[in-house]
Amino acid sequence: MSNIVKERQNEWLPKIESELDRYTAGCGSMHPRLLEAMRYSLLDAGKRIRPILALEFCRASGGNPENAMPFACGVEMIHTYSLIHDDLPCMDDDELRRGKPSCHIQYGEDTALLAGDALQPLAFETMLSGSSIRPDLTVRAANTLAHACGAAGMVGGQVIDLENEGKHVGLDELRVMDSGKTGAIIKAACVMGVIAADGSDEMINIAEKYAENIGIAFQITDDILDVTSTAEVLGKPVESDIGNDKSTYVSLLGLDKAREEAARYTELAVDAVAPLGENAEFLKEFAKMLASRIK
Repeated sequence: MSNIVKERQNEWLPKIESELDRYTAGCGSMHPRLLEAMRYSLLDAGKRIRPILALEFCRASGGNPENAMPFACGVEMIHTYSLIHDDLPCMDDDELRRGKPSCHIQYGEDTALLAGDALQPLAFETMLSGSSIRPDLTVRAANTLAHACGAAGMVGGQVIDLENEGKHVGLDELRVMDSGKTGAIIKAACVMGVIAADGSDEMINIAEKYAENIGIAFQITDDILDVTSTAEVLGKPVESDIGNDKSTYVSLLGLDKAREEAARYTELAVDAVAPLGENAEFLKEFAKMLASRIK
C-alpha cells in the first residue's frame, strides 16, 4: 500500500467511524433493539471505500473534504443497508459479514430487514440535515444517491442478480448487472464528493469515468477472491456465487483472464483522473490498492 493511501486512510477512518457513531447515537427515540441492530452492522466494520471516495473527490475538486462528510456517512449507510438485505435468506443467504455473524443471524430476519429499512431514510436525513454547504448542492447530492440506490441502480442490479441464478449469462449482461448492483453507489460517492466542492461538469465526468472503471475492477476482484481467498481473510463466506449457481467474471473468463481484466479496468480508472495532475495521486493509488487484493 502506498504512503499516501495509508496517510489518508489514517486520516479518514477514525473520523468516519466517529461521525457514523454520532449520527446513529442521536436516534434516541428509535426502538432500542432496532437501533442496536443498525449500529451492529454499521459501526467499526468495513473498508469505508465509498465514503473515502466521496471525501477525496471533494478534495481533488478543490473543496474542503470535511464538507462532504454527511454525504460520506449517507453513502455508507446505504451500502450497509444493502449488505444487510443481501445477506438475508431470500437473497444470497449468507451468515457471515465483515467478520461477524450477519445481522439476521444476530437479530433475526425481521429485525434485520427493518434495520436495513431504517438505514435508508437515515442516510438522507444525515445528508439533508447535516450538510453545511449550499442547499441546492445538498439536494443535488441527495438526488444523486437516491437515483443510484433505486430501481435504476443498485436495487435494479440486485433484481438482475436474482434472476440470473442458475442461468448462464454473457459478459455484457454481467456488466449491466454490476454497473447497478455495485457500480452505481461507487459512482454516486465519487460524484457527491465533486458536488460538495461545487465542482465543474468536467470534474463530474472525470468522477463518473473513474467510478465506472473501478466499479467493474472491484467486482471482478471480488469474483476472484470468492474462489481464491478464505472466509477468515474476507470476513464473509467464499464460493457463495458457486453455491448460488451464478455466472461471474471468473466462471466466464477463467482466473487468469479475469485478473487481466481487473488490471485493465484499474488502469482505465487511473487514466480517467490523469487530467487532475497532482490532485489525482491518491485516487490513482487507491484504485491500484483495491486491485492489489488479488495479488
